[in-house]
Amino acid sequence: MRRVAIVGAGMTPFAEHFALGVKDLVPMAFADCVASVDKGIDKHEIEAAWFGAVGPTDGFASGIVADSLGIDGIPVTRVENSCATGNDAVRNAVYAIASGAVDVALVAGADKLRETASKNVLWEWEAVSRDMAWEYPLGLVAPAGVALHVNRYFHESPATREHLAMVSVKNHRHGATNPKARLRYEITAQQALSAPTVVEPFSVYDCAPLSDGAAALILVAEDIADRYTGRPVWVDGVGLGLDSMMHQHKTDLTTFPATVRAAQRAFAMAGISPADVDVAEVHDFFTGIELISYEDLGFANRFEGYKLLEAGETTIGGKIPVNTSGGLKSKGHPPGATGVGQCVELFEQLRGHAVNQVDGARIGLAHNVGGPTSVAAVTILRGPAA
Repeated sequence: MRRVAIVGAGMTPFAEHFALGVKDLVPMAFADCVASVDKGIDKHEIEAAWFGAVGPTDGFASGIVADSLGIDGIPVTRVENSCATGNDAVRNAVYAIASGAVDVALVAGADKLRETASKNVLWEWEAVSRDMAWEYPLGLVAPAGVALHVNRYFHESPATREHLAMVSVKNHRHGATNPKARLRYEITAQQALSAPTVVEPFSVYDCAPLSDGAAALILVAEDIADRYTGRPVWVDGVGLGLDSMMHQHKTDLTTFPATVRAAQRAFAMAGISPADVDVAEVHDFFTGIELISYEDLGFANRFEGYKLLEAGETTIGGKIPVNTSGGLKSKGHPPGATGVGQCVELFEQLRGHAVNQVDGARIGLAHNVGGPTSVAAVTILRGPAA
């Protein structure tokens, strides 16, 4: 297969864009993406696009890309895979370029969940991500479903509620300096621990804010990458993993097998190990997901993820900085755009000009899990100097 490079990456702020629709946000992200292409690109050079969207209020048909960007002569595929949508859209575009089907592809992701007319949107989003016979209608919404995992994890491991607070404090600290993050302020561990409970063990500060936003990437084949930049970021590995949707069918709630499977596939494709990763954007829709994912991604041994937090290894300056953008917790979570936005952060990290730059970052990993834990996607990127 041909190697695939990212030559452009951009995004809108993730925020409450009450005055903007998806047809406004996608062009904003695309313009930011095009501006990052060192040698420039004409939109008519794009041969195909993949559009990730989960449930924006003003529609999510693939034609939004044609309508808003004026590139209606190309095939556009809409991708929806719960919170893994963004990185799954990247995976599909990578396969198309690697196979030789196209040379230049656009990956865009967008969602608009903070619209005042959206009283049905959250139901629709949950409906595409949950078992609608035995779980969601009986009250197993996203916080409750993940809480089942984290409570069991606490029962079997030394981790505590205080470690979840460490995740939240860290990600708010990182996000405070990110101009595109939604919650740009720091918090203390005491604030996190004393905040109102959403569902045990999660307080308000353990839950990421649903947001509006869009993100975009331009991917090209290796043999034409130098047409656009002398500093491409390479997509070395992609992986998608699945697990049972229904909690009654899960044999172990202390791990997310979908993440394990996605990571194994991505690492095998990249030919590296977790120890080679310099910076990671890890799904933290709830802080407990990030904690468990340290182990599922191979950054820590089983039931020892808390040690990374206690030693400061997942903060900037640590061994494996996680969520330098602020993560979903601080940056925000428009599901279709989230994974694409993670790759935007890693693109900037690996080219050496991120807001919260990790010194010497050469290899980055992006990870999403959703459904609420039945599907996961992992993308591994390599910098131009690696």
